[in-house]
Amino acid sequence: MAKGSIYPSEAIERRDPRTGAWVRHVTRHPSIHHHPFYYLPAYDDAMRWLVFTSARTGAPQIFVEERANGHLVQLTDRADLNDWSIHPSHDGRFVYFTAGNGAWRVDIETQREEQLAGFDTASIREAGMVAGAMGTTTLSRDDRWWAFPVKQGAVSRFHVIDTQTGADTIILERDTVCHPQFHPDDPSWLRYGGPYHDRIWVIRRDGSENRRIYRRDVAKKEWIVHECWLPGTREILTVNWPHGVMGIDIDTGHVRPVCSFNAWHPMLNRTGTQMVADTKNPDRGLQLFNPRDRVGTPRTLCFPGASNAGDHWNLGHCPYDDGVKDVYAPQHTHPHPNFSPDGRLVVFTSDASGHAQVHEVRVEADRETQDHTPRVGAHLFERAIERGSPPQATP
Repeated sequence: MAKGSIYPSEAIERRDPRTGAWVRHVTRHPSIHHHPFYYLPAYDDAMRWLVFTSARTGAPQIFVEERANGHLVQLTDRADLNDWSIHPSHDGRFVYFTAGNGAWRVDIETQREEQLAGFDTASIREAGMVAGAMGTTTLSRDDRWWAFPVKQGAVSRFHVIDTQTGADTIILERDTVCHPQFHPDDPSWLRYGGPYHDRIWVIRRDGSENRRIYRRDVAKKEWIVHECWLPGTREILTVNWPHGVMGIDIDTGHVRPVCSFNAWHPMLNRTGTQMVADTKNPDRGLQLFNPRDRVGTPRTLCFPGASNAGDHWNLGHCPYDDGVKDVYAPQHTHPHPNFSPDGRLVVFTSDASGHAQVHEVRVEADRETQDHTPRVGAHLFERAIERGSPPQATP
């Protein structure tokens, strides 16, 4: 189907049979769907749109759910979308993405695409399925700056685009740049991942003060992975797989414990008062915990039932210390949970049905009152009626 096609709501609402949490199945077409990577927003700030990709047309395309009515709107019709690059603007106007060898944004209302930059390379991503191969991008909270790496031969060039003027600046050239993220409170700072064995770096938006903030313990084969900024602080929280999450102060280098369970992809709410993580080896479902009390006692939110593909996570240490790895880890099989802007929903992906689908689960402190209190997005949950065959698009 073409861009601008409108699909009827596919949503149904069910309780998680083990926790009782309300889970809304946003998509149900028998094809691959996923929301943006775990530390990237899936919603605009006003929560008018929920952004995801769907391969229902034969190739990944950008879709939004219009949350007022549950309609699914197709925004792109391309053969070259880098589906993990998608990033909605916070003001709800655009979805930014890369495709082939270019950087683009699409207007959600009109589906008009605008190319912001092009590059002299066949593809801007690294080869593979993880890290730099995913091609994730980052947009500052004020929507002014968009940053992403471009792989050209053996070099990763870290680009920052001024979304108002179109100016494109290369702030860094090095071997690997992956999974960048602007600081949520200060758009002059970014964090990014270097190579697997030398992971956590920070840099200013102008390219100055590029530095590593944590030197991993090689003797212990520490696997440092899956980072995010803690809002309101100068800390980066990161997984030391599979031992838990730790916080690293980028100014002092001070390291503190955050939690000690097998948090896999951990992400914070906007206020930094709550964290959610999926789990693996064993899969304990989605866990909520306090990222500030140095204990991080987990509470189970729900059980996505995702297949969590990626055997390299079974080793208990950094697998890349054992030599070159050709990793099989299809990312749509991982839940990658993240909070909605108001902190009252968690979006995640699960392939428990046989195809990866996008879901929301409500975060409620007292589940005994769920049926008697106003619910976030209640109009969507209450319209989520079981349907038969997958809906067809309306051009």
